[in-house]
Amino acid sequence: MSRTKRILVVTSGALFVRGGHLAIAEATAAALRSAGYLSEVMVTPQNRFGRQLSAYWATRLTDVSETADGQPVDQVISLRFPSYAVRHWHHVCWLNHRMREYYDLWERFVRGLGRKGKLKEGVRRRVFHSLDRWLLTQNVHRLIAQSKTIQARLQRFGRIPSELLYPPPPERPYRTDGYGDYVFAVSRLHPLKRLDLLVEAAALARDRSLAFKIAGEGEEEPRLRERIRALGLEGRVELLGSVTDAQLVDHYARCRAVYFAPWNEDYGFVTLEAFRSGKAVVTATDSGGPAELVRHGENGFVSAPTAEALAAELDALGRDRALAERLGQAARRDAEAFRWERAVEELLRGA
Repeated sequence: MSRTKRILVVTSGALFVRGGHLAIAEATAAALRSAGYLSEVMVTPQNRFGRQLSAYWATRLTDVSETADGQPVDQVISLRFPSYAVRHWHHVCWLNHRMREYYDLWERFVRGLGRKGKLKEGVRRRVFHSLDRWLLTQNVHRLIAQSKTIQARLQRFGRIPSELLYPPPPERPYRTDGYGDYVFAVSRLHPLKRLDLLVEAAALARDRSLAFKIAGEGEEEPRLRERIRALGLEGRVELLGSVTDAQLVDHYARCRAVYFAPWNEDYGFVTLEAFRSGKAVVTATDSGGPAELVRHGENGFVSAPTAEALAAELDALGRDRALAERLGQAARRDAEAFRWERAVEELLRGA
C-alpha cells in the first residue's frame, strides 16, 4: 500500500509582518491537502535588512529532508528569498521575488545613501546576485515564476530562464452582493502600493457619488491621513485599518470596483480576489503583475499612473453602475481559468 506523500511549502517572513506571500504559501498548502497530500508551511528567517546573509545561511543549514519522527519529505516548494536556499532532492521554486532592493528597486534604494553606503551596498548587491543565481539555477530543480513581471526580472538580472504559473486567489467564500457606492482598496500601507495615488485621484474626480475605503496597515498611514485632511476628503476617503477575512470578503462583495495599482508589483492576488468577487480592477500601466491580468475596458481599467488619468476611470465607474457590473461579470468569467487544482498539478509535475 503506497503512503501519502509529504510536501513542504517554504517561505520566509520578517518579524510582525504578514505579507501576501504568506497567504499564497498557506493557500498552496491547503490546496495540496485538498488534493490528498500531507502539507505544511515552514517559515524561514528573513532578518532585517543588512543581515540577510545569515538568514540565507541559516536556511541552508535547515534539514527539510524528513520529519521529526523520521518520515521522508517528498518535495519542497519554496516561494521567495531566502527560502529557496533550502536543500532538498526535489525542490521546486515558485518564485515570488528576490530581495528587490538589490534588483528592480536598486536605484530607489541607493538614492538616499552617501558614497560609503553606496560602495558597501554595491558589494552586497554583487554577492546576492551571484548567490541568488547559483541557488535558482543549481539548488532548485524547477524554477516557476508567479508572473511575467517576475520572469522579466529573472532575465534582466542574471538571464535566468523560468516557467510561468499564476497563483489562484486564496480559497474564500467570494460572492457578489451588488455594485455599491464605493471603490475598495486593500494593501499594506507602503509607498510602493501607491494608495496616495488613489487619494489624489479621488480629489480630482468630478463624480462625487463614489466613496473610497482603504483597508490595511503600514508606515504610510500618517501621511495618508494628513493628505486626506488637506484635500478635504474625510467624508469620502476612509482608512479602515486591519480587516478580518470575513470583512475583506464582504467589502469585495459590496464595492463598485477594486483599486489595485502598486508600482511594479510581483504578482498581487488582490486582482484575482476581486475577479472572483465579480468586481472590475482599476490598475496602472506600470503595476507589473496586476496589469498582466486586467484587460482595459474588458474586465477593468489599466490607467496611466497619474491622478488625472485615474480620476477619469473613477468618473466612468461613478457615472455608470451598469459599466461596473458588465466589467465585473467579465472579470468573474476570467477568474475561472485560475484554479488550485491546475496549480497543484503543475507544481507536482515530474514528481
